[in-house]
Amino acid sequence: MQVMRYKPEGIDELVRNTKFTKKELQIMYRGFKQECPTGLVNEDAFKEIYAQFFPQGDSSAYAHYVFNVFDADHNGTISFEEFVIGLSVLSRGSLNEKLMWAFKLYDINGDGYITKEEMLDIVKAIYDMMGKYADPPISENAPGDHVERVFQKMDKNRDGVVTIDEFMETCKNDENITKSMSVFDTIL
Repeated sequence: MQVMRYKPEGIDELVRNTKFTKKELQIMYRGFKQECPTGLVNEDAFKEIYAQFFPQGDSSAYAHYVFNVFDADHNGTISFEEFVIGLSVLSRGSLNEKLMWAFKLYDINGDGYITKEEMLDIVKAIYDMMGKYADPPISENAPGDHVERVFQKMDKNRDGVVTIDEFMETCKNDENITKSMSVFDTIL
């Protein structure tokens, strides 16, 4: 039985669509192919890779949400192109691009709004990923309390959902959020 191999689009196309150089893309492709010989990453493999970065917690739920944002065509796999396009936004994108990516993460069902339930799902996943050994220890009510505070701040018109505009405006006006977005700038 022959294994199907995925062939990525041309490197010049990726140079145009990302903020990486040709050399950086070639290095990343070699690493990607080494980890994923078929050229595609399914969700289970993605979760395994993600778990290596968060051994003290359960990263599977958060990895699921991140996987869904990277899997732009929603076919159940991440191609090299999808991977580097997402990585380009996270590591070298503008604040606007990073916030758009974060909005997609929180907008789990992709309807263009973030509900309190969606926000709670993501925040719980983050708390689970950070683990039981977080310092200081995390109380059982922490995710819900956190979401209450943030959602109240973001839902400017009190209609029960956060729009992309409300999300962007609130995030841009919050120094802690804008600083946290720059954390990714040193990835590569």
